[in-house]
Amino acid sequence: MNTTLNKIAAVLAFVIGAMAVFAGGQVLLGRDPGYYVIDWLPVYNYTLGVITVFTTAALIWTNSRLAFPAALATLGIHTLVMVILQIAYRDVVAMDSIMAMTIRMTVWLVILGLMFFARRNKEVLHA
Repeated sequence: MNTTLNKIAAVLAFVIGAMAVFAGGQVLLGRDPGYYVIDWLPVYNYTLGVITVFTTAALIWTNSRLAFPAALATLGIHTLVMVILQIAYRDVVAMDSIMAMTIRMTVWLVILGLMFFARRNKEVLHA
């Protein structure tokens, strides 16, 4: 069961990371989303998406000891960016950006929950 939960968490991480790569990449390639874009936000989305796809999702998939800290750091970074958007860019940030960040944070909470239960089940089985 713990392997299955970690695999589901890894797939979710891969998908949410790939979505960020696609969304950030489209804007970086010049596609106009139809609203004001904060200059650094597509770079952030793309960069963290690439890190998620190639590092964090892989760490989760392989059940690395670094997987949980990496997932927690990813959620923390998304949360920090959301706070910055809400405080410093409240009047200019697009609702789509707020919605995307909310979805990312929610998915990362689910990922961390899956990883937590996988770890807990493993500890119970080995006790």
